[in-house]
Amino acid sequence: MTEATCRRELELEVAAEEVQKASERIAKEFARVARVPGFRPGKAPVTLIRRRFADDIKSELLQAVVPDCLEHALTEKKMVPITQPQVDQVSFVENGPLKFRAVFEVLPQFELQNYKGLEVEVPEFQITGKEVDETLEQMRERAATFVPVEGRAIQDGDFAQVNLTGMPRTPGVDPIKAEGVLCHIGGEETLDAFNEHLRGAQTGDRKAFEVTYPADYPDAKLANQTFDYAVEVTAVKEKRKPELNDEFAKDLEAATLAELREKIKNDLEAVRDRRQREIGRANLLEKLVAPYDFPAPEALVEHQMDVRVERNVRALAAQGVDPRAVNVDWAALRQRHRDHALKDVRAELLLDRIATAENMEVTEAEIDQEVRRLAGHSGEAPEALLARLTKQGSLDRMKSKLRSDKTLDWLYQHSRIQPTAPTGS
Repeated sequence: MTEATCRRELELEVAAEEVQKASERIAKEFARVARVPGFRPGKAPVTLIRRRFADDIKSELLQAVVPDCLEHALTEKKMVPITQPQVDQVSFVENGPLKFRAVFEVLPQFELQNYKGLEVEVPEFQITGKEVDETLEQMRERAATFVPVEGRAIQDGDFAQVNLTGMPRTPGVDPIKAEGVLCHIGGEETLDAFNEHLRGAQTGDRKAFEVTYPADYPDAKLANQTFDYAVEVTAVKEKRKPELNDEFAKDLEAATLAELREKIKNDLEAVRDRRQREIGRANLLEKLVAPYDFPAPEALVEHQMDVRVERNVRALAAQGVDPRAVNVDWAALRQRHRDHALKDVRAELLLDRIATAENMEVTEAEIDQEVRRLAGHSGEAPEALLARLTKQGSLDRMKSKLRSDKTLDWLYQHSRIQPTAPTGS
């Protein structure tokens, strides 16, 4: 019969005789070193020592006999805790047995179902000339220059180079001051007020107008704020993209435009292959976990919920947003991650069992390669990073993840890929 949870309780008892022997030994040790007024060191009667240091002796007694009793019981019952056993409900009277309860979690027991040759749907993304053309156009955009325009007013498509000062209507909001800003007139990214007041202007013109930023403006500090702007047009410029020819290709380390197109196609195909593999692995993991409903250790689920919330925090920080400044109920967000966290834990437990069944291990070379990869991202020396991971106890977690990833790769190689049309196609 499958246990409903991974929580286990053991009601244990240490025999009175064993407790008494341990108590006497500890009391004698206290008597040997304790300082009691009126007695030379080591000469105070044990009965006095027992009364004077009763609480300390009891504490030492628990530390002496409880771990041994618990270890013996776990070995006898073939239980392996994955959390530190919590001891409570301690019952102890002099000359009697010691009773206590130990509460802990264990790994769930389950039978592995078929995991080889699973059918996995993977969207089939085709790289066509259209994708290559779009990438080339993006390259031209990045290589574009801004050329001054003389003798005419600003029109849609132009870039107005301006110096501007914006004074907020709301007290406490910082003013805005910038020089040499390029404002794309008529561009989707440009606020209507700038388009309206700068269209038709010429170099040297000065404009004053009001701007109210929308509630969904990307910069939260400006959202819903109204500013009075003073703007000076210092230049009118056109954006000019390089011609699409062999000279352009040479600037991008290709001998000809044809070679550049082939290089772009190869790069896009490599990105597509990585994307398909990521989607395929995710779909495989979903299919692998689906038939199982075994319980997961609560401690592991809680940890995985924390991991998911930390990802949200890092994502905000990467966008330059202070997570403490956003209006997010982090506790509620954490709870919303629970179902996904449960699946994550089940997936890890399944991969671990499959790795064991298939004798899957991580080699020293693979560990060294991962350490060097991580060191490259962090800027640390590989040796320093390895020492830090070892000191923090993170090296075993890294090895475990490598083992899981290696197992998932093996399962993917032994699955039956079913190409499908991309969603939305």
